[in-house]
Amino acid sequence: MNPLLDSLQPYPFEKLRVLFKDVTPPAGLAHISFGIGEPKHPTPPLIRDAVIDSLGGLAAYPATLGSAPLRESIAKWVTQRYDLPPLDPLTEVLPVSGSREALFALAQTVLDPRRDADGEPAIVLCPNPFYQIYEGAALLGGAQPYFVNSDPARNFACDYSAVPAEVWARTQLLYVCSPGNPTGAVLTLDDWRELFALSDRYGFVIASDECYSEIYFDESKPPLGGLEAAHKLGRGYERLVMLSSLSKRSNVPGMRSGFVAGDAAILKAFLLYRTYHGAALSTVYQSASVVAWSDETHVRENRAKYLRKFTTVTPMLADVLDVRLPDAAFYLWANVERTGLTDTEFAQRLYADYNVTVLPGSFLARTAHGVNPGRNFVRLALVADVDECTQGAQRIVEFCRSLGVK
Repeated sequence: MNPLLDSLQPYPFEKLRVLFKDVTPPAGLAHISFGIGEPKHPTPPLIRDAVIDSLGGLAAYPATLGSAPLRESIAKWVTQRYDLPPLDPLTEVLPVSGSREALFALAQTVLDPRRDADGEPAIVLCPNPFYQIYEGAALLGGAQPYFVNSDPARNFACDYSAVPAEVWARTQLLYVCSPGNPTGAVLTLDDWRELFALSDRYGFVIASDECYSEIYFDESKPPLGGLEAAHKLGRGYERLVMLSSLSKRSNVPGMRSGFVAGDAAILKAFLLYRTYHGAALSTVYQSASVVAWSDETHVRENRAKYLRKFTTVTPMLADVLDVRLPDAAFYLWANVERTGLTDTEFAQRLYADYNVTVLPGSFLARTAHGVNPGRNFVRLALVADVDECTQGAQRIVEFCRSLGVK
C-alpha cells in the first residue's frame, strides 16, 4: 500500500462522528444540521431539464478536454464576471469534475516530488483553517504542508510576511481560498499584490479556490477573483490558476461540474495528467453545464435566499456569540469563548441538549506555530431553508442562555 496514505488525518466529519458517538440527542426535537456545507436549495428547473434533454450523451465517452460549447460558455462567463479580456477557450479553460477533484489533481500535476539537494521535500502552503483537500493533495504528492495561520484581528487574513524565506524557497504550490472556507474572508487587491510578488520571486504556482465566489450579499460588490486581480495589476496569468464550480452557484453538487482557468502552460500539463487520470466530466453534465453557466437569473435568486438567511440569523446569534456577517460564502464563523466552553465541548453539548449540529473550528485547522486558529470557533453552514436556519439559531440562543450568556 502507498505509505503516504498513513500521513492523512481523519476528515472533519469523521472526527465529528467520533465526538458524537456516545451522545443521544433529545428525541422530541428534530435534528437541525449546520454541519456540512452542502447546498440545499432546489436545483433550478432549467438545469434539471437540460440534464434530461442530454441523456442521449450517455452513449458516448466524454472528452477530457470538454466540449467546445462548454469551454466557450465558461470562458465567456469568466470574462464577463471578472471584466477580463477574452480567454482562449482552447488553452486557458479546462472543465473538471468539480473543484474538489481538481484541487487535488492539480497538486499531482505541478509538484516535483524529487527532494532538493539537502534532501528536503517540496512545500505546499495552505491557509489555516483550511479545506482539508489541500493537505491531502500535498501529502499524497510527496510534499510537506506548511500552514499559515489566519488572524481574526485582520479579518482572518493570513500573515504571509511571517513565512521564513527558506520556506518560500522550497514552496512549489500555494493554495488560497477566497471567499474562504470557513471564515468567508475575501482576499484584497493588496493581498494579491503581495502573493504575486512572492510567486515572481520564488516561482511557485498559485491555486485560487473560488468555489464560493457567487455567494455574496451586495449585488454591486462581487468578490475579487485571482484572474481579476492579476488583470487589475497589469500582469498575465503566469503561475496562476483559478478553480470554480457550479455546486454552490447553481445548487447542483451532484453534478460535480467545475473548471480551472488561467496559465495556459499549466493547463496543458494538467490536461495531460487528466487524460491518464480518467476524470472527464460526463457528456450529460457537460451539456447541462453550458445552460447553467449561461444563466444568471437563478444565481441572483440563490443569493437572495442566502441574504435573507444571513440577515435573519446573524443578529440573533450575535447576542450570544461573537459572530458577524462574513464577506461572502454561506458560513458563519462564530467564536464561542463567551460560553465558557471549547469548540468541541460546545458542539457536543449543543447536539446533546438541542439536537443541533455545528462543526468545531479546531477540526478545520491544524496546530501550527503553537496555535490552532480554529480553536474556540464553530462553523455554521446556512444551507437549509430560512425557517430551519432560524429555528436552529433560536435553539443555539437558548443553549447559550442556559450557560449563563447574557
